[in-house]
Amino acid sequence: MTTDRLKIYDYSIALVLLAITLISVSVTIVIMGILGIESYNFFQLVPVTDFLFGTQWEPFLEPKSFGVLPLITGTLIIVIGSSIIAIPSGIVIAAYLNEYASKKTRKIIKPLLEILAGIPTVVYGYFALTFITPLIRNFLPDTQVFNGLSGAIVVGIMILPMISSLCDDAFSSLPSSLKQGGYALGAMPFEVVSQVIIPAAKNRIGASVILAMSRAIGETMAVTLAAGATAKLTLNPLESIQTMTAFIVQVSLGDTQQGGAAYLTCFSVAGLLFLITFLLNIVGHKLMTQSKHGGF
Repeated sequence: MTTDRLKIYDYSIALVLLAITLISVSVTIVIMGILGIESYNFFQLVPVTDFLFGTQWEPFLEPKSFGVLPLITGTLIIVIGSSIIAIPSGIVIAAYLNEYASKKTRKIIKPLLEILAGIPTVVYGYFALTFITPLIRNFLPDTQVFNGLSGAIVVGIMILPMISSLCDDAFSSLPSSLKQGGYALGAMPFEVVSQVIIPAAKNRIGASVILAMSRAIGETMAVTLAAGATAKLTLNPLESIQTMTAFIVQVSLGDTQQGGAAYLTCFSVAGLLFLITFLLNIVGHKLMTQSKHGGF
């Protein structure tokens, strides 16, 4: 190609990339605008304090109650339970792949983890309902058919590949001199992993964990099928609960009359969910920035 054609080609590519970027940003702005407007309309009918601090969530029954705390606690049960399962397991898997596994073993385990990430969430939901819940009830007979523990376990399995993959990338990005220095001092592989690699990559591990938690907060179908649709203020994972995303699915079925307070709850809950994930992403971005400034 001539110099002029190369310039035209580069300019065209830049315009295409700019257009794609603007479309992505525009979609985000439109979503934020819709959530903001509809949430504002909702808070014209329901006080913000009643929404944020109320302990009863009954938007469809009389007398109506719009306290979102039951949905928040249900979401927390899923997020905390799945994190307890996935975070230690993901870090251990990443450490094994990075430090102990041979290239042949790594080529086998990595694709298997990617398969877990590619399974549809509705399949995970039915897996929880038909396998995990009966298994739990064998040991804890008082467990309800729909329960938070089953949902937390299956979401933990879902986010495990994300944590292990991101932590593996974090470990691989560290300078090899760190590990070599540890081994030169006579440290064993476990000591190198626990006292050198993990502390050095702690910011990136934290960012990976926050990203996985955001994924767990936004999970819908699996928790809808496994955890149920009972909005109650409880911290007992053996009971039926409802998460914020599961409630949005309930409203989106089309049985709610458009325009009323019950209909607008969908946007208020979605707005709160957006705000939570947005704040988590800010924290994750800050951790990644700190890790880059620290040289890792």
